[in-house]
Parts: sequence; C-alpha cells; structure tokens
Amino acid sequence: MKQNKITPTLWFNSIDGKSEHVTTYYKNIFEDNFVANNVIPLGETPSGYAEMCNIKIFEQDYLIMTTAIEHHKFNDTFAIIIHCENQEEIDKYWNYFTRDGRASSCGWCNDKFGLRWQIIPNNMGELMRKPNAGSIMMKQTKIIIEEYKQ
Repeated sequence: MKQNKITPTLWFNSIDGKSEHVTTYYKNIFEDNFVANNVIPLGETPSGYAEMCNIKIFEQDYLIMTTAIEHHKFNDTFAIIIHCENQEEIDKYWNYFTRDGRASSCGWCNDKFGLRWQIIPNNMGELMRKPNAGSIMMKQTKIIIEEYKQ
C-alpha cells in the first residue's frame, strides 16, 4: 500500500484514551467506507493513556490519536466536508452527527467528539447560483435542497 505524502492527524479525547471509542463511532455511520488499521498503543503520556490508529474514510487517510485527558479541543479552523448525492444522504449524516453533537448553520455541525463537519449536496455550487440562495442558506442549519428549488 502506497503511503500518502501528507496525512491529516486528528487528536481526540476519549474515555480511557482508547481509540476504539472513536473508530466504533465513525464505523457506525460510514460503514464499509471506514477502515481502521491496527492500534498503536503509546501508553501513559502527559495527557493520560494514549493510542494512535491509521484510518480511512472514503479512501481518505487520517491518523487519529486518542488520549484520556483532553489536550486541545477541536475548533472551527478544521472541518471535513461530506458531499452528498441527495437529501436522504444529507439527513443520514446530519442526524447521526447532531444526535450527540450540535447543529450550527449553513450545513455545519459538530459530532460528539467536537469534530466539525459540513454536510452539503454534490451540486451545492449550482444551488448557490439560484436567486436568493445566500439568504436561504443563512436561514438553514441542515441543508434542505428543496428550499433552493422554490
């Protein structure tokens, strides 16, 4: 397997520092589009017990690190965008992440770990060219495609 030149790393705070809490959460929503490789135990660190694990979400490589003690919270300076085929797919991801996370605006939300996502349709650029699209988007939390077609 060829290694990417650059791999984004995500640092999570999880119960007891175990990565399985994080990988199980994402496996539940991404199903076959999520792969977690072997866990690399780091043992006790200044942030408590820690582990690392290479994962893939839709073939995109990430390295996750989990620690028992929170090191830094995720914030709005990093987000992952999910481009969805239709409203049903938007609803699937949105409902999962906001169930234990929180909704924001314009398709943005945070999952239960605080990781930021924007869940948008594949044709968001096209929808944004419609009259009043900006004001429609500013009123939305979850993107509702049908509202752009009215």
